[in-house]
Amino acid sequence: AVAMNAIGGKSNTGEGGELPERFATNARSSIKQVASGRFGVTTEYLVNADELQIKIAQGAKPGEGGQLPGFKVDKIIAKTRHSIPGISLISPPPHHDIYSIEDLAQLIFDLKNVNPAAQISVKLVSESGVGTIAAGVAKAKADRIVISGCEGGTGASPASSIKHAGLPLEIGLAEVQQTLVLNGLRGQVYLQTDGQLKTGHDIIVAAMLGAEEFGFATSALIVLGCIMMRKCHLNTCPVGVATQNEELRKKFMGRSEYLINYFNFLAEEVREHLAALGVKSLDEVVGRADLLKYMKSDANKKVEKLDLSRLMYFPVEAKENAIHRIKDQEHKLDDALDISLITTSRMAIDKAMPTVMTKTIKNTNRTVGAMLSGEIAKKYGNAGLPEDTIQFTFTGSAGQSFGAFLAHGVTFKLEGDANDYVGKGLSGGKIIIVPPTTSTFKPEENIIAGNTLLYGATSGEIYINGRVGERFCVRNSGAVAVVEGAGDHCCEYMTGGRTVVLGKTGRNFAAGMSGGVAYVYNIDEDFDYYCNMQMVELTLIEDTYDSRELRQLITNHYNYTNSPLAKYILDNWNTEVEKFMKVTPIEYKKVLQDEKLEAIKKKIAQVEFDY
Repeated sequence: AVAMNAIGGKSNTGEGGELPERFATNARSSIKQVASGRFGVTTEYLVNADELQIKIAQGAKPGEGGQLPGFKVDKIIAKTRHSIPGISLISPPPHHDIYSIEDLAQLIFDLKNVNPAAQISVKLVSESGVGTIAAGVAKAKADRIVISGCEGGTGASPASSIKHAGLPLEIGLAEVQQTLVLNGLRGQVYLQTDGQLKTGHDIIVAAMLGAEEFGFATSALIVLGCIMMRKCHLNTCPVGVATQNEELRKKFMGRSEYLINYFNFLAEEVREHLAALGVKSLDEVVGRADLLKYMKSDANKKVEKLDLSRLMYFPVEAKENAIHRIKDQEHKLDDALDISLITTSRMAIDKAMPTVMTKTIKNTNRTVGAMLSGEIAKKYGNAGLPEDTIQFTFTGSAGQSFGAFLAHGVTFKLEGDANDYVGKGLSGGKIIIVPPTTSTFKPEENIIAGNTLLYGATSGEIYINGRVGERFCVRNSGAVAVVEGAGDHCCEYMTGGRTVVLGKTGRNFAAGMSGGVAYVYNIDEDFDYYCNMQMVELTLIEDTYDSRELRQLITNHYNYTNSPLAKYILDNWNTEVEKFMKVTPIEYKKVLQDEKLEAIKKKIAQVEFDY
């Protein structure tokens, strides 16, 4: 990061987040990645970026997720990823808020709202048909498209994927360039590529195939001392590059100056190639596939059978359509409801003066709260404002991503209903959803909000007086949630926080859940059928602490929502508490037991020392 910042380049955090201490230093990564696990994706993380990259996949393992075993999650990694040391961290294969190009457009809009100054990029994998996907990404208002070759990202990929998955960057890059030019979309996006780029010649060829920007990883690692032992996953890197072992890390000899030197020489070689071509800048050769010529080789007779004409095809439409980026995307943020929310809350943002307001909301008002939260995070970081400093009550139907990335100190109450992605990336804020005051139906029997709520939440609270859709609390890593019923896959990949479900849950509850605790109101006594038991265990509420915690959460729910169901449970607590099941990840339980044991040992040692 230091080297890239020094020479005007950009370093990328990857999907592991970034320590807040780096944000104000020259070690800050300009590109903050938003991957399927949403690890460390807080509002503060997002506003401290020049570019926000949505990583759809990696070149060496397209379509796969990832898993970091618990024994590798030390205190630093856990802090960065907003998790607990010793807890396994699983990245889902897909983003659970992207099942269509429209969903991708929504996530791009979410990120652009929380940090309007940042460019939004989407990382795709080189593959057959990627051109069509890239056209959709451009229409979804991405500022940049990244095409990753099969040689990229091998440090975190299974051997089977490295050998058999993905395609060289040239194939995907050429298809994307041609498709975007043919459809008149190339002029509104930057095109970037990576995958074993090492020399000036590599860069010139990639530029002629359509790339304006270029990513480097393997070559940069080698410059820093990597000797390609292929031991990244074993924590035994002998040169201290890819290890958490303090003794091995002492062997690391890399310096930022080495990278600066390498990239300066690389740029010089590019200039020499450009001079030989008779052009003055790299922009003049971007997309100029007509300048490429295939040189046949006698080394292997099979080479004669290669036909690269489609790879080097130069679209005739290029005479009329742009072949490189010439204009900005139009993100249409001027009509955002948050602009009026920020104006109303200006004294609260600047001087922490309480603000209370009621507003109407429509389902065309999307991502309400994200831009407001971005303003707060810029000024106060992840700590945000004092609790309930800003209180907005909305009436009506909220659009997608209501309360996304909501910052600490902001409370949103919605009297109505909400679409998908409520509380996405919740970062300390509080969300309350209740039916309209004039409604006559039973809240616990009706759906009041959509799918994939609280995806990637790191802290905060949400209380919902009604049922919700699928994947409630997917990848929750610290938020507290109370709901009165949920669809399939509730608490999927959860690593922290508390979830209370006062009703039916749907199938596959707790799949991949490695941390946090869930309480489920097992009124029909069939929850064990719906729960995925691979990583969790079920117990009754027998512990005094559990009973106290659960009762407090339900009491909070009643106080905020006036829920009839919550009132019934509290009024009949002694009988109803016996109907609850506690869901605890086995790995999480072991970590908690180890922590208790360690605390006891320290206490005994202190007593012996005092004695």
